[in-house]
Amino acid sequence: MKTAIPVRSTLIVVLLLFVVGILGYMLELAIPTRAPKLENTFTPITQPPPQELGSYDLLGVPVSKAQADRLLQTESGRVQLAPENGAVEITDDLIQLGRDAFYRQTFGNEYFFTDVLGAIDGPLNLVTMGKAIAALGGKPTTNLQVKLDQDVTIAGHKFKAGDLVNTGLDVPAGAIVPLGMQTVKSGAKLRVGLTCALCHASVDTQTGRILEGAPNTDLDSGLLQAFGTNSAAMFRATGVKPADMPLGNKTYVNTAGQKARLPDAKALEDAVDAQFLSWAPGNFDSTPDNVNNPSQNPSSYTFEAYPYGWSGFASVGWFHGLSTLNNNVHAANSDPTNDTYAAKYLLGLDKETYLGVILQNAADKRFRLPDGAKPTDFFEKGDPTPGEPGINKVMRMPGYPRGSIFMLDGFIAGVPGLPVGTELNGMSVYQNTLAPPPNPAVAEESVLKRGAAVFEKANCATCHSGRYFTNHDVIPEEEIQSQPSRALALAKFPQTFIRPETYPNSTPVPLPIDPPVIPVPVEITPQKVRDLAYAINSKGGYKVQSLVGLYVTAPYLHDGGVAASATALNQEADGSYHVADPSQMGLSGTSMQHIEPDPEASLRVLVDRTLREVAVQANRANADLQSIHSDGSGHYYWVDQQAGFTPEDQTALVQFLLSIDDDPSVLPSSVIRETETGLN
Repeated sequence: MKTAIPVRSTLIVVLLLFVVGILGYMLELAIPTRAPKLENTFTPITQPPPQELGSYDLLGVPVSKAQADRLLQTESGRVQLAPENGAVEITDDLIQLGRDAFYRQTFGNEYFFTDVLGAIDGPLNLVTMGKAIAALGGKPTTNLQVKLDQDVTIAGHKFKAGDLVNTGLDVPAGAIVPLGMQTVKSGAKLRVGLTCALCHASVDTQTGRILEGAPNTDLDSGLLQAFGTNSAAMFRATGVKPADMPLGNKTYVNTAGQKARLPDAKALEDAVDAQFLSWAPGNFDSTPDNVNNPSQNPSSYTFEAYPYGWSGFASVGWFHGLSTLNNNVHAANSDPTNDTYAAKYLLGLDKETYLGVILQNAADKRFRLPDGAKPTDFFEKGDPTPGEPGINKVMRMPGYPRGSIFMLDGFIAGVPGLPVGTELNGMSVYQNTLAPPPNPAVAEESVLKRGAAVFEKANCATCHSGRYFTNHDVIPEEEIQSQPSRALALAKFPQTFIRPETYPNSTPVPLPIDPPVIPVPVEITPQKVRDLAYAINSKGGYKVQSLVGLYVTAPYLHDGGVAASATALNQEADGSYHVADPSQMGLSGTSMQHIEPDPEASLRVLVDRTLREVAVQANRANADLQSIHSDGSGHYYWVDQQAGFTPEDQTALVQFLLSIDDDPSVLPSSVIRETETGLN
């Protein structure tokens, strides 16, 4: 006769098996994730941009394959296209290296996110996230919901055990880690770092396939940072100023050699967390200006979309500034410890105060500032990259610690064993191959042709011109009438700038003693564009966006404030639209409520002043959105009845905009004429 096992013992056995499973899962996480197979993406069915294999980029100046073939026949031409002169050849190998880096390369930011920020030390950790992914049963999701296993209060917001937290993390079908998250095991320590794919790739829930280059429009990076145990380390991305906070008990030695006190760690953490929790999903603040100005994650459909960044700040150097944009993410944004020099100019902070604020409550004792220490001296003892700025794998550029319009903070991301700029340039050529797949719901050709005609009649083509729907310009803030605070975000940078120089991309890493230096031309971008990007003698401006891929990039404008759900609008008998559900208008009624903005409805809100007013007012009634300067205002160019267009015209325009991929079936007549005459 068999003896029954007591219920309590059964539970213990189940619990032990579960723990063993979790530990096994965590060990599996320690294996570096790979770039997804192409058949698991939409890329094979897209029409890629015409980036030529065998062409070159000469520090921002494109050289076609035909031109390169002619130049390579002469000695002077071979010198011109040599890596020693800054030339990069576009090859299959470089594209594949860039794709791998896009998905896997952290440049060492796992140290900052894990050991300083404490990103996985709080309630959102490997165990709770592992459970959430296991619960998917191999199915994909665009919003990993993590069940909390403990009560927690963050900046006055109470989260209870059992609550489901919407992270916005994308998990492809069958994946064991979120897209863009990389785990690195060092000894007994497991760290988590982030890659480009976190923000610039997304998952289609119906197929589980990856949309390479599409923005992750619901990634809640503010919430993910707030759940870290030392999110105050990212204070400069918020409006919380350490000098305004009450002083705590921890002392440090400042630059003058004086003993001083740091801000109270708990008060600072709560203040920073409160601002992070106000961020709209899909937005991130990449500007270290100490103003709470998150902007929407952009797509990586980058071919011919220069200058880069919402203001066009990345505009010179390799691939017309695209490598600069990639560097800004990895060399600066993901590691604030490397900006001690710039802290004085950008934030008005003593460098020791700045670093002390970041380290005083670091998650790991290796980086946690002890009482009475000088922050820079203490940091050097635990720095995983001794001799170079900060924690990430970067190198000092010529002229460091001064920056330039080429490399804003004066350093460049790179790893030993590859020449200078290789992975950044590889990511650039890879991104320049990306395009959205065709819209499966594209309208009939007659509708698209009418929409293209409306596009030109409404003068949209004045700015959104050419084959890639941008004139590469920056529009002054007073003309575009969007958020003035965000347009000024980079205004303090030029005081740290010198004329840009770089090491040739033949220079090995680590750098040799006295490496060669070459100038970076800035004339490829007009002075007016460069000045507006950094608010030089102006109020700043916003770049003219490319319109490729609008159907996968809703909501719209730089702050994502132009949004509506699929049921927010209703069509009248005459074909016009009115607001049927005001509670699902704007960011406040969509992303902030974890309701997906509908591309068609959101584009209609963009071009119709009556609908836009409802969205803007809804955003302005939301205190969180007001604190982050996001309301969907600006870009007041209308295609509505007041502007002389019929409801059918408006619908045709919206359908045309939704059809723009990298090979649109219908193009405006001006683009056709330019293409036929070879002007574009």
